Amino acid sequence: MDALARHSTCRSARHAFAGAVNGRFLAIEFICLFVALDLTTVTRSAIIFYSMPLWLALIAHVLIPGERITGQKGAGLVLAFAGVVLALVLRGGSEGAGALLGDLCALVAAIAWAAIAALAKASRLREVRPEMQLVWQLAVSLPLLAVAAFAFGPFLRDPDWIHWAGLGFQIVVIVSAGFLLWLWLLSIYPSASVAAFSFLSPVFGVALGWLLLGESVGGEILLALALVVVGLIMINRPTRG
Repeated sequence: MDALARHSTCRSARHAFAGAVNGRFLAIEFICLFVALDLTTVTRSAIIFYSMPLWLALIAHVLIPGERITGQKGAGLVLAFAGVVLALVLRGGSEGAGALLGDLCALVAAIAWAAIAALAKASRLREVRPEMQLVWQLAVSLPLLAVAAFAFGPFLRDPDWIHWAGLGFQIVVIVSAGFLLWLWLLSIYPSASVAAFSFLSPVFGVALGWLLLGESVGGEILLALALVVVGLIMINRPTRG
């Protein structure tokens, strides 16, 4: 009984460690993402941030058995990476070089997101129910994000009703439903297959940035978007046996 209790305690400690690491990655992801949105456009942030499946494929190749990079996935990686590089390098119009830091923050956020997904599959967290993974992520990231908020200006920036409505939407739909569904899907499907649906997000991000915020969409942005989307499709397309 004592040995069983020690084994259970050790296992719980490993779960706690993995959960704490994932919570820190979540904090890094959102700090970098919101800094990126302050410094660069939604259009550029969407292209770079939603390159996450590219970085997830690279991490999964090393850490997750059965998710090796094939020739087709390798070609997709090259295309998607070329699109990200294009979005970072080709800058023009009113965006200028000053937004480069914002683009790099979006890139770090994408890699942190990929690390979260990889840890959910490759670490002891795969033994934990999705709702407990979410609890770990929120319990660790919440105090870190609350403290970090004071380093980026006022804690609240002239909140209006639309901001509170957006916060409610984030809590109810994004965190309570979206994150939980994402973690549940990762627990039963290959990470690359789940990430396949993310290639739609850059399209929506660019379209909404243009439609709602009046952001310019130049030829270089459309080319970068096309490369990322085609690359992600190739990365996540099932290989024929």
